[in-house]
Amino acid sequence: MKPKSLPPSRSLPPRRLLAIAAAAALFSSQGVHAASQSKHPKATLDGSEVVCPLGTFICPPRPDNFALCRPNGMLEFYDPFLTKDSSLRTTAKTDVASDHVESPDQIVYHLSGHVKTIRADQELHADFADYNSDTTDYDARGGVHYQEATHLLSADHITGNTDSSTGLATGNVRYQMLDSHGNGTAVQAQMLDADRNRYTAASYSTCDIGNHIWEIRAKEIDTDDTTARGVAHSATMSMFGVPFFYFPWMSFPLNNDRQSGFLYPYFEHTSRAGYQFRIPYYFNLAPNYDATLTPRYYTQRGAMLAGEVRYMFPRTNGEFEIEFLPRDNYNDQKLTSTSIDTQGQQRYLYKFVNNTSLWPGWSLNTSINRASDQNYLRDFGDDLFTISTAQLFSSIYVNGSGNWWSASFGGDVWQNVDPSEPNSVEPYKRLPRATFNADIPFARWYDVGLTSEAVDFHKFNQVEGSRLDLYPYVDADFQGPAWFIRPKLAYRYTTYSLDSGYQRYSYYAPVSNGITSPFTQSNPSRSLPIVSLDQGLIFERSTSMFGSDYTQTLEPRLYYLYVPYRNQNNLPLFDTGLMAFDDWMLFAPNQYSGADRQMNANNLTGAITTRLLDDGGVERLSATFGQIRYFTPQRIQAPCTGTSTQGCAPVTDWTGSDYVAELSTQLNDQWTASTEYLWNPVTRKTDLGTFTIQRRLGFDGILNFSYRFRRGLLEQYDVSAVYPLTERWRLIGDWTYSVMDKRTVEAVAGVQYEGCCVKVSVIARHYVTGYDGVITSLPPGQVPPGSDTAVMFQLEFKGMGTFSGQTDSILRRDILGYQ
Repeated sequence: MKPKSLPPSRSLPPRRLLAIAAAAALFSSQGVHAASQSKHPKATLDGSEVVCPLGTFICPPRPDNFALCRPNGMLEFYDPFLTKDSSLRTTAKTDVASDHVESPDQIVYHLSGHVKTIRADQELHADFADYNSDTTDYDARGGVHYQEATHLLSADHITGNTDSSTGLATGNVRYQMLDSHGNGTAVQAQMLDADRNRYTAASYSTCDIGNHIWEIRAKEIDTDDTTARGVAHSATMSMFGVPFFYFPWMSFPLNNDRQSGFLYPYFEHTSRAGYQFRIPYYFNLAPNYDATLTPRYYTQRGAMLAGEVRYMFPRTNGEFEIEFLPRDNYNDQKLTSTSIDTQGQQRYLYKFVNNTSLWPGWSLNTSINRASDQNYLRDFGDDLFTISTAQLFSSIYVNGSGNWWSASFGGDVWQNVDPSEPNSVEPYKRLPRATFNADIPFARWYDVGLTSEAVDFHKFNQVEGSRLDLYPYVDADFQGPAWFIRPKLAYRYTTYSLDSGYQRYSYYAPVSNGITSPFTQSNPSRSLPIVSLDQGLIFERSTSMFGSDYTQTLEPRLYYLYVPYRNQNNLPLFDTGLMAFDDWMLFAPNQYSGADRQMNANNLTGAITTRLLDDGGVERLSATFGQIRYFTPQRIQAPCTGTSTQGCAPVTDWTGSDYVAELSTQLNDQWTASTEYLWNPVTRKTDLGTFTIQRRLGFDGILNFSYRFRRGLLEQYDVSAVYPLTERWRLIGDWTYSVMDKRTVEAVAGVQYEGCCVKVSVIARHYVTGYDGVITSLPPGQVPPGSDTAVMFQLEFKGMGTFSGQTDSILRRDILGYQ
């Protein structure tokens, strides 16, 4: 199975195979194949793993977990005290013990009665054994048991030759791979050489010995340690004894290393694409590059070919993905009236990410994302995250940095992939764009620096031009153990060069009471000073709470900001927008996201924070309360949209901003909670409110509840849970409801079963795909417009791979703390 991330360049670790004839190597001190082995980390037999930390947003996938298998489920003769270091074989002595030994010619040795030989990590037991020291032939009979660092083997009879590393085992052959939990039986086992084995009329599974929930039964099974791959001929795969698939030829992994071969197929159904079937083939081309080719078939849309190439070289690494549908067989314009007719058209999506080191301190970073049309993500996406993407972003930059400076040169473009919006919603192309930033320390406390940007903006049927923004500053950081004072003096100069025809464009400015304000200068500019003073104190004391000792801090902070007013109505609005007020803006020098607008300010922020730190320094509780006090009105406003002043932000003429309150706590390892609240003292209404609480249920269970409110934008509830019914069964659910839209945004329900060697997930998802207008009442049972339903099935044979890794990735994104 292909791993999630490409490992660095390296060789595959050599391994011993199921050493049937290697047991007899213990009889000779010469000609022993005992190459040292490097180990590849695997999931431990007891299933131990690191639990995802409480409060983590996205947890990594869990490794194969064999904790539900029978404890100490090895073959009965396993010796846990035998060394695991196979590198000791070349120098170790061989200890031989038996009830009787005969050597008529000092070449042939006959051993009988409790024959036992030990050499480093190798141990052999048999009732009888013959060994020829001249030819290195051997013959072990009667209850033969063999153990080495990575394998166990038992048979009635083993014969072979140690020099050629060949051998033959017959009669009740049983084997077990200690690294991968694989085991099985065979009528006959043959060692072809030191690296290859062949099993006749054999079985293979990673389940408990004697209790194979699933297994592969084949006419022949070949294993190769150099590739860590098994090949089954005329193989039948069965589950609970019921065959469900026949393979004339089947390749499967013996460990978790990257290996070429078919990955398991994936099945899904969505209303916009129909039933989907895909079967990937993975190409392990080299230790540092690989590829995956994935043929797909959609019952409503046709055949698609997808591919992925990943590479990692000393100075460059990257990834290329493409999806291509030669001809779309289906057209769906139900989403909006602006949907594109794609019937009979080629559909595609490609992504290219590359990072190249050019020379010390400089790199080339590329990210290209393009789709054939606006409807692509809606038609072929199968989760809320994909179908809610409205813009595909692409960029290419040369980036450089040193001890006190950083620079970049490149450009950014966007593609609209929201079928409900016209292409005019695409942001300006920033091409080319250059930045240079510097921060140079001098004396003991001071820094002098510069933030600068030069960019050219392009957009059809809009005012175009270039902008230069220079932001030099001098600041200081005076501080002690319990205080800090950080003054900063800056100057911002922004100038434009508008392209010809700029006079044709205008916008509605709130200060002119809705009168159209055309651009009247080809080279408008703005310059102003920015002065700030940030200062705070830190008090500490010892306290106790709920029977535990803590260190409590009290941290008052004041932040003064002064920016004089400059009329900016004649400046275009290229890439700047008013940011929603949030906690971090209490200490921000500008409420706009770009350089086209710089707010005026004569403000003082007051805030106070308290924390509880345990004896290990872990923050168990944090609470903050603050507000900005305005001494002058905020006169800089963003231009209105549309054809009137409706929707224009009013001038800030009140004395204070929203009150900001935050609280987060994790008093133990089972509970964590956080909340943020913004209250407007003028309207006496809540502008923002969030609340999230998480409870861990046992080892892998989780319960989440969250509430999100932003006035005029959204109000949502979200409940999600992974509830363990037993150690093998767990229920999964997620429900997100929009109060403003009066509808379910996304709902997930499923069940998972996990046993010793198998894991089954069945997940049903209902999610919004976008819509126009307001949702009205619908007849009972009718699906609201702009929604979709998907049913996904994932079957994992531990140690073998999965039918679908997509189910787990969706759940990790939708359910906070899912693992």
